[in-house]
Amino acid sequence: MHQHLPAFIQAIAPILDKYGYWAVGGFILLEDFGIPLPGETTLITAAVFSVLGHLNIFLVILIGIIGAVIGDNIGFAIGDFGGRKLVEKFGKYILLTQKRLDKLEEFFNKRGGWVVMFARFIEGLRQANGIIAGISEMSWLRFTIFNAIGATLWVSVWATVGYFAADNINTLLKYQTYFTIVVFAFVIIFGLYKFIRAKNQKD
Repeated sequence: MHQHLPAFIQAIAPILDKYGYWAVGGFILLEDFGIPLPGETTLITAAVFSVLGHLNIFLVILIGIIGAVIGDNIGFAIGDFGGRKLVEKFGKYILLTQKRLDKLEEFFNKRGGWVVMFARFIEGLRQANGIIAGISEMSWLRFTIFNAIGATLWVSVWATVGYFAADNINTLLKYQTYFTIVVFAFVIIFGLYKFIRAKNQKD
């Protein structure tokens, strides 16, 4: 089966073969508190495995959501209790440089909960959003609500699309990047709209 899959998926397939749902939950959890792992590709591959009868798509979605929520909460705890100094010291190991941290924190403080929800669909921001939320002192309850909504949307979208597009997996992976760009553009446009609207109200 593996030889018919794209090269990048072939690297994940043996792990899913051996560890099944543990691999799905583990990969998503680790990615969501900062470790750069292929979360979206894991969900797509697990969905393909579901079509082939190796996994159950509903369990893939459920476990993916749980892993995503827990992972982001670990990231939130790191940012909240460890603070900015801890992230500045060790952030380089998860590709979170000080310059990038400054930009993300500024963006996050302006948009808050909406960033948490839509960050799921943006590579890089997805891995850092829990940590940034903790540093920015967002309330844990507010973070958890938006985080859970975002996790449910993100996992459901990629698992469902992977399940129904299993026969066209190469095309799906090609458009995965385009989809991410579109979502990122939407977040930017929405942020600008909110900013301009707030400024006009003040004037």
